[in-house]
Amino acid sequence: VTIVAPLVLGACSANLPSNFSLPLNFPSPAAEKTASAPQPAAKPQATAKPQIGSSARFDNSDKQCLVRAMYFESNRSSESGMLAVATVVMNRVASAQFNNSICAVVGAPNQFAEAILKRPMNEGGPRALANSIAERVLAGERHPGVRNAKFFHQAGLRFPYDNMTYVLEAGGNAFYIKG
Repeated sequence: VTIVAPLVLGACSANLPSNFSLPLNFPSPAAEKTASAPQPAAKPQATAKPQIGSSARFDNSDKQCLVRAMYFESNRSSESGMLAVATVVMNRVASAQFNNSICAVVGAPNQFAEAILKRPMNEGGPRALANSIAERVLAGERHPGVRNAKFFHQAGLRFPYDNMTYVLEAGGNAFYIKG
């Protein structure tokens, strides 16, 4: 069953695209008993973001920016860490809080390693590993432990903020969700 958004959202619907609708899927009672925890509904975005998960939407420059993020931000021998960094990048691309493109996310000021898009990548083995992981990520693979985290910092550091929920430590980084 699909309900047209204006019927459900009332005055709030003025900010939504005209073709916006809310799908309603009601789980069976058996599915409800086996579900781990209810997930909050996704927030509608004011501007549509491109669909993530299809490598056809990304070009070689996107791939190279993703490779650079993994190469410079993760322990270069950690496949799990590289995949986690790439997942954060893709979570940001999918979020209305960040830029729409991989290169814009990776190149944003004060977000990733300094000069990340310009520094030479001299270690061939880690570069090849990052290339391989980038192909998988652009095809839709994500690190399951990262979930919807959009932030990470060097492992071993801890900050006393109430709005940080740590979800994973991998590749020398601690990944967390704000909020």
